[in-house]
Amino acid sequence: MRGEHREMPVKQGSSSRKSGKVFGQGLKAAKTIRAGLYARVSTQDQQTLPMQNRAMREYAARRSWTVAMQVKEVGSGATQRQRREELMLAARRREIDVVVVWRLDRWGRSVTDLLATLQELEHLGVGFVSLTEALDLTTPAGRAMAGLLAVFASFEREILGERVRAGLAHARLNGKRLGRPATAAMHTDKVRKLNRSGLSKSEIARRLNIGRTSVRRILAVPTRKK
Repeated sequence: MRGEHREMPVKQGSSSRKSGKVFGQGLKAAKTIRAGLYARVSTQDQQTLPMQNRAMREYAARRSWTVAMQVKEVGSGATQRQRREELMLAARRREIDVVVVWRLDRWGRSVTDLLATLQELEHLGVGFVSLTEALDLTTPAGRAMAGLLAVFASFEREILGERVRAGLAHARLNGKRLGRPATAAMHTDKVRKLNRSGLSKSEIARRLNIGRTSVRRILAVPTRKK
């Protein structure tokens, strides 16, 4: 009605009271990502170790990751990566969330070995980053790259298998006998002769440089009458 004055409800500004929800969802504190750094050098190339460590630490700092573990390994590429296994154990215990390396060849001995460790890390829910190749398995593009590595690993296994088969075929063509040499069987007559002379099985094995088990096996077979 005219003359009546109605008070309009005052809208509360968003700044008047802070809400703990966004789009109906509660705010969650950002998780601290724990990184495990792995550096590897050969015995002749140890001068690159500080450079690897610096690059990985700078990368972790840019991503606001906490360095929870840092592993340094020195050795040839053919040796077992024992310190790397320490990092894998930490991943299995859920003590790290991502592994950072400077280059892929520092981590894996071969494509097959690399793929096996990456698949285990993926199963554990642990990310993997290689700085030189810009490989980041925490992203969809990085996971697609891991799929390509699986193809290369299969190819590598096929190549190795073909080389082994070709080598065996070449050995057969050249008259080489494959498999373990039958050294004990070659001494059958000598074993029986020494046994008839009264020598013990241990002494026979020592004289002929064969195992005592082989001596017992030979003597256990009855002698055929001529």
